[in-house]
Amino acid sequence: MEDLKKMYDAILNGNFKAAREITQQALAAGVDPQVLVQEQMIPAMDEVGRRYEANEYFVPELLISARAMKASLEFIRPLLTARGAEPAGRVVIGTVKGDLHDIGKNLVAAMLEGAGFEVIDLGVDVSPEKFITALNERHAGLIAMSALLTTTMNSMKTTVEALKAAGVRNKVKIMIGGAPVTQKYADEIGADGYSNNANAAVALARKLVAA
Repeated sequence: MEDLKKMYDAILNGNFKAAREITQQALAAGVDPQVLVQEQMIPAMDEVGRRYEANEYFVPELLISARAMKASLEFIRPLLTARGAEPAGRVVIGTVKGDLHDIGKNLVAAMLEGAGFEVIDLGVDVSPEKFITALNERHAGLIAMSALLTTTMNSMKTTVEALKAAGVRNKVKIMIGGAPVTQKYADEIGADGYSNNANAAVALARKLVAA
């Protein structure tokens, strides 16, 4: 259907208004919202990620494509929720305690949402207790932690330890990222994975949820 291809193009090009209009028209015409997500939105955001990896797109392009995708999701999400459709996974995401930086975290959250995940964004300065509460209340299978400062990286370790102490570490996969974070540090604190950019974070989240 040609009109649905226009949705793919609107998201790929970051056309916020067109994404909204095409979504409304498609739903009014009786198109299955799951088809819109699986056949147009997710492939569009995957292509955005591919272009980012190839240095064809940069952070501004990622952000405007993510905004267009979220505009479409505003209409689609309630319909999927009402029918009990399951997301690709549930992710609790936040910048760790003591750190107020959120650009990278917001980008990862948007890309995960575009990949079909349900994202519970706790914002910045998130304590271990807040991560645990959200995990339990929303039955999430994945926690994503971000830190931009070397001085706040230790909050990631503290959160992992708190999850163990609360007896829920074995119920969740943990992924971490941020400018000072490395795979070595992820291994040291017992996280399940590390990513250094938003597109790779989506691939990692898919891998962890599948496992």
